[in-house]
Amino acid sequence: MTTDDLMRVVYLGLLLVSVTGWVLVEYRQKMGHALRVLLAWAMIFLGLGVGYGLWHDLRRDIMPFQQIEPGRVLIPRAPDGHYYLSLNINGQTVAFMADTGASNIVLSPEDARSLGIDPASLRFLGQAQTANGPVRTARITLPEVELGPFRDSDVIAYVNEAEMNGSLLGMDYLGLFSITMQGDEMILQR
Repeated sequence: MTTDDLMRVVYLGLLLVSVTGWVLVEYRQKMGHALRVLLAWAMIFLGLGVGYGLWHDLRRDIMPFQQIEPGRVLIPRAPDGHYYLSLNINGQTVAFMADTGASNIVLSPEDARSLGIDPASLRFLGQAQTANGPVRTARITLPEVELGPFRDSDVIAYVNEAEMNGSLLGMDYLGLFSITMQGDEMILQR
């Protein structure tokens, strides 16, 4: 147990003693009622604790994560029907939607900023056709891109000038893998 964990336990213990003391003083003439109130609060805290403990497992069911296996990456289909995965770019984790209909890696301006790229300093000379019409893009080079055990250097990507909901992982990168669809999983292998 770390010092932080110990301090949390001490804090929660003091909080419990304070609340219990208040209940005992407030309901000293009606101890039966006080015990019911105390048990009700104990059940509420127990329920919150169990919910918090299960959140990690529930979150995986709500938004599945990629699984790394030797020589391949398994990407489960999300409830919205898309495949989401995370790449490590220059030491930063960036979430992408796998888009086999997109040609390139396209970073949202927000993700570009998280990688230390200032979209305002880029020259948006390219143009891409999207479902929402044409958008301007700026070509960049990502020095290092990792997906599980797979590492690539000097990967070409584009920053979208317009805001978008997330970054797209197109066929320029996905084409480096053998792509298999099996049930509700996309499997990338090299």
